[in-house]
Formats: sequence, structure tokens, C-alpha cells
Amino acid sequence: MKHPDYNSPAELKQVLDINGFSMQKKFGQNFLINEDARKRLVDALEVGEGIKVWEVGPGLGAMTNTILERGSDLTVFEIDRGFASLISQFFEDYSAKNTFHIVEGDVLKTWKGQFEKAGQPDRFFGNLPYNIAATIIADTIENNVRFERCVFTVQKEVAQRMCAKPGSADYSSFSALCQWAYDVKPLLDLSGGNFWPKPNVDSRAVVFTKKADFPCCKNPALFVKMQRALFSSRRKTVRNNLSQFLKNNDLAVSCLEKAGIDIMKRAEVLSLDELLRLSDVIEGEK
Repeated sequence: MKHPDYNSPAELKQVLDINGFSMQKKFGQNFLINEDARKRLVDALEVGEGIKVWEVGPGLGAMTNTILERGSDLTVFEIDRGFASLISQFFEDYSAKNTFHIVEGDVLKTWKGQFEKAGQPDRFFGNLPYNIAATIIADTIENNVRFERCVFTVQKEVAQRMCAKPGSADYSSFSALCQWAYDVKPLLDLSGGNFWPKPNVDSRAVVFTKKADFPCCKNPALFVKMQRALFSSRRKTVRNNLSQFLKNNDLAVSCLEKAGIDIMKRAEVLSLDELLRLSDVIEGEK
């Protein structure tokens, strides 16, 4: 089946109307209609012959098409049954060559099964809806699944959290988690006019590059739980939050002192190195 013109809102709308589909706001559906931006995103992903890629939310396949043209082995995760049906027809030639695969359903519920079935992909890509962006990224990292390279387009506020530095208003547990597993860099900003339907928010594309020096701590599972606990009540000191996590105030004070961290500080001013050091001190107390 012939693809629509991915740069034409009128043609995209026609495809939807003919098939009786509507854009689902609950799924965060918006098509990137800027061809140059699509090329820059796929260029940043650094795909090529035989590279295994996961794409979340392909929609009608604008980015999918570009990735497949570059010879990659692509698996897409699509929650909308109508879109999944259409793109299976758009890319049936690639399916026949076994380089295009569709996983239907909510990616938050399906990615682990696909990972167990097909193994580790090299790249992770997607225009991620606000309601799942942080969850899917954190979920993969916490399950010790890291990709060589990721390119995500997300709501600008989410991207700011990914890249935030200690002491800034956007710095959070999510910031620390992303920067623990990856080198995170902004790629480009995309105003609402680059999408159809036009969203009311701006987006930002970010590039994640897998850190070679990882996990830099003795017990990664402990680190994940500890740093989440430290950020759980932002107005409380690290002493208070760590005391609750360890269920022992004296032990919390002792661990913070051994790690060289002021017990009256708040988590949002602690560097990643400080968080990792504290995790190792706690591990040593077991």
C-alpha cells in the first residue's frame, strides 16, 4: 500500500478519514510533519544495515519509513490498533524480508516480553507521549536494559528534567537515573507547528549515549531505590529521607557522614558522584 505524504496534514487527514480513524489524545498522537527534522532525528540515531531498533509510537510510519530505508531491523510498539493495521500494510515488503515487526499494545506492558523473546536491540527511538516518557525510560534502566544509543522526542519539560544539573529546579530522581545510565544531550527543539495536529506544548529531542563506565556502584538495585527515596520528599533533608529509607536515624547519619555529605542538605543539590558514594557506604554497612 502506498504511503501518504508525511509532510502534508491534508493527506494524513485523508488517510485517517478514509479508514474511519481519529487521533487519540489519550495516546498523545501527533505526527511530525517537518521532513528536515525527521531526517535530523534519524541521523542522530546512527542507524544502518542490520542494526536492531525499537520505535515507540510509529503512528502512520513517517519515521519508520526513514529507519527502514537505511537497512535497520525495526520493531515498532503501537497501542492504536488502527494504526498498527495500516502500517503493517505500508511496510509489508519489509515484513516479508523479516526486517519489520509490530508489537501491538501498551509498550509499558509489552516491552519486557519482546526483550525476552528477541533480545537486546541496539537503538531505542520514539516521539514519546508525556504520560509514558519518564516511565518507559526509567523502567528500562531499572531493569538493567540499556541501549547503545537512544533518540527521544518528548515534551520540553521532560527533556529539561533529563538534562538537569544538581541544584536546578528541574533536577530530580529521574535526572539522576538518566545521567547514571547515559550521557544525555539535547538535540533540537520543535515548536508545536512542526506537528499535526498542532500540540499546545513545545517538544525537545534528546540523545542518550550508553555510558561505558557503569554502574559505578556496588549494588545497582540499592542505588536505584536509595536515590528515589532521597528525592521522595523534596522539602526534607537527606537525613530525614534516608532515615525513613533505612528505618534507622543513627545509621542514616553515620552513612551520610562517611560519604562526606552534609546531613542538612537536600537531595536536589547532590551530585551523581555523591549519590553513588552514599549508595556504596550503605551497601558496606550490610
